[in-house]
Amino acid sequence: MVSVDAERGLVLIAEDEPAIADLQRLYLARAGYGVHVERDGQQALAQIRRLRPALVILDVGLPGLDGIEVCRRLRAEDDWTPVVFVTARDDEIDRVLGLELGADDYVTKPFSPRELVARVAGVLRRARGIDGAIVLELGDVRLEPTARRVEVAGEEVHLTATEFDLLATLLRRPGQVFTREQLLATVWGIADYGGSRTVDVHVAQLRAKLGPRAPIRTHRGVGYSAAAP
Repeated sequence: MVSVDAERGLVLIAEDEPAIADLQRLYLARAGYGVHVERDGQQALAQIRRLRPALVILDVGLPGLDGIEVCRRLRAEDDWTPVVFVTARDDEIDRVLGLELGADDYVTKPFSPRELVARVAGVLRRARGIDGAIVLELGDVRLEPTARRVEVAGEEVHLTATEFDLLATLLRRPGQVFTREQLLATVWGIADYGGSRTVDVHVAQLRAKLGPRAPIRTHRGVGYSAAAP
């Protein structure tokens, strides 16, 4: 019998292919997660609202509501439950759209179940906290690591777990230029897994949320740094 570690939490899988869903369930359960599976988008959305899982694995091609629409509705409700997208196509449009909607990560079919478990663990690690409790401030932006809270000019701004860790990484070393590869390795924990576009999309989302005085500077052809506007 597989034991469940309550501290790991519940993962909701929204996947309409039974063989893939069963494989995901098996590996996540072996890793100590509670697992709940839904086969279509409408039911997945209802159960996310009811069960409040620690993380959701969303297949992009779900029947009923597709994964993109499920994520869109969650974020519109100000529900920032971590989301990992699964897509059957190596399609950058799907990946970028998912990231723009606030997804934390994605995998492309076919994928290794062990890789998926590693991605889930990484996203949850980011969602539950980062090392260090020192408040980080630059310009109008204030980041509280312990509370996982970001304010701009005193107003709270809601970020995904990945956006939060990306901002914290930059703010910890203001003025230091991070290459895209360094940010992939530091924030996502896996170097060179998604290309520079993944970092660029998250930075664009951060800037959109933080507003015109976002303390993020682009170094063309190199990467990004934190700098007062």
